[in-house]
Amino acid sequence: MNAIKKYLGILWIALAIAVAYFSIGIFGYKLTTGKQDDLVFGIIIFFILLPMIVTGLTIFGWYAITNEYED
Repeated sequence: MNAIKKYLGILWIALAIAVAYFSIGIFGYKLTTGKQDDLVFGIIIFFILLPMIVTGLTIFGWYAITNEYED
């Protein structure tokens, strides 16, 4: 079971990297369109939601790798 947790921890960290990469690729144009609606949406995605999602997935994966969920 511990081996499965470690593999899933690596999977969560890889998922965090993939989410960051694809979010920048998909929502990157929102900051450069010049429309106010797109700019507000892009700022919310990049500076509020994206750091929370990537940090949460990374911490969850790190805890799984380092056996913090042993109890």
